[in-house]
Amino acid sequence: MIWKKLTIDTSVEAVDLISEFLSELGVEGVMIEDNVPISEEDLEMMFVDIPATLGEDDGTAKVSCFVDDSFDINSLKADIAAELVRLEEFIDVGSKDITVSDTSDDSTWQNNWKQYFKPFRLYDNIVILPTWEEYEDIRPGDTVVRIESVMAFGTGTHETTKLCIGQLKKYLKDGQSVFDIGSGSGILSIISVYLGAGYVHGMDIDPDAVKASLENAEANGFDKDRIDFTCGNLLDSNYIAGVSRRKGDFDKKQAEDMSAAGNIESDGAAKSAEDSKTAAVDRQYDIVVANILADVIMPLSAVVRPYMKEDGLFITSGIIDTKEEEVKAELLKNGFDIIDVIHMGEWVSIVCK
Repeated sequence: MIWKKLTIDTSVEAVDLISEFLSELGVEGVMIEDNVPISEEDLEMMFVDIPATLGEDDGTAKVSCFVDDSFDINSLKADIAAELVRLEEFIDVGSKDITVSDTSDDSTWQNNWKQYFKPFRLYDNIVILPTWEEYEDIRPGDTVVRIESVMAFGTGTHETTKLCIGQLKKYLKDGQSVFDIGSGSGILSIISVYLGAGYVHGMDIDPDAVKASLENAEANGFDKDRIDFTCGNLLDSNYIAGVSRRKGDFDKKQAEDMSAAGNIESDGAAKSAEDSKTAAVDRQYDIVVANILADVIMPLSAVVRPYMKEDGLFITSGIIDTKEEEVKAELLKNGFDIIDVIHMGEWVSIVCK
């Protein structure tokens, strides 16, 4: 679908009133652009390691919305213009300029993105190979990881993912079990199988990520007896999701409904929210890997130990170097012994047991 983007040049003072007015007209969401500094309180509520770099706060703002063809765009513009004139009697509304543009066709964005994802090597003998690309430089002993879907984070190009792959190569032993928390595209889970893991469970809070992971696992020929993915969130009442369904039976709407209820089951039945929140730990793992963010890893370290075997390892990444000491302190507080710390660029991986 091609959407219309409508942007109003206004003032910071008028943003809330304009947003409320758009909501009354049936617009379901707005995008606000300004240079107002983010407060410490707001920053603490965001899982962000690198704050946005803002320009000088000059009091101006842009309010944008995206509407489909159910809206009469000319009528919408006229209603907004009239409201801006009315508001101008009470507050500064800025320039009041209203612009309209077409977005690109959202049904093709993934295929457009694919043209920039090319095969590449990691650690000499791991080849990340998009299934739509050809790669002639396959060498004896190479591990070829096939990527079918790019609908979720994790292609192996980012330093945080490379750090985790390196630590898995270093510590994972044949036959061990792996729990990949925040599995994204499933690349760490899939590489774990190639490295010899006996069973891998990947989990993500996003049903689209689970779907992408299942597609990528199947592209590599792995069935659910060796690797599987679920929707779940250990920070939500310490709940771990059950076994997901495979790609052929996976319906996004059903997945979202079941995720909201707390679980995705192999038979497709959603547990009640109350039952799912009290589910017991049903498996312990030799290795838990979490390539997320520092502000998620810290609270996660307080709830993850029941899912780890007695001598299990916790491999963490996604930690910006400015938060390294804070993460270490939290891991130690929660009973972990730090055994390895490596850096790549601004990013840190901490391994503990």
